[in-house]
Amino acid sequence: MKTDLVSVGFEQLQTPDQVDKALMQPGTVLCVVNSVCGCAAGAARPGAKQSLSGSKRPDHLVTVFAGVDTDATNQARKHFLPYPPSSPAMALFKDGKLVHFLERHHIEGRSAEMIADNLKMAYEEFC
Repeated sequence: MKTDLVSVGFEQLQTPDQVDKALMQPGTVLCVVNSVCGCAAGAARPGAKQSLSGSKRPDHLVTVFAGVDTDATNQARKHFLPYPPSSPAMALFKDGKLVHFLERHHIEGRSAEMIADNLKMAYEEFC
């Protein structure tokens, strides 16, 4: 589950410092909060991977794993405010500012294609 995103170019963030550095860098950053739940396996991870097939994509791809890398996940969630903690979740940042966010309730019950399309629309606007 951890390597699913890493194998397509996502950087696994494991410390709060890594999170701060990654999310505050210039350009666009997609941060995926990975999880062991079924909607992460069936929709979130596949949707995130499919979203990268378009003509526009984020400059940087990062992930934290809820329940495994607790400190890193908690730090990422500070950057997601005012959204409540959610896993899985996906956040798009531009120049350190949160510009698009998918909470679990936007992921659960939706297909990977729907999630990918949602992210691609955000990439068109912000990347």
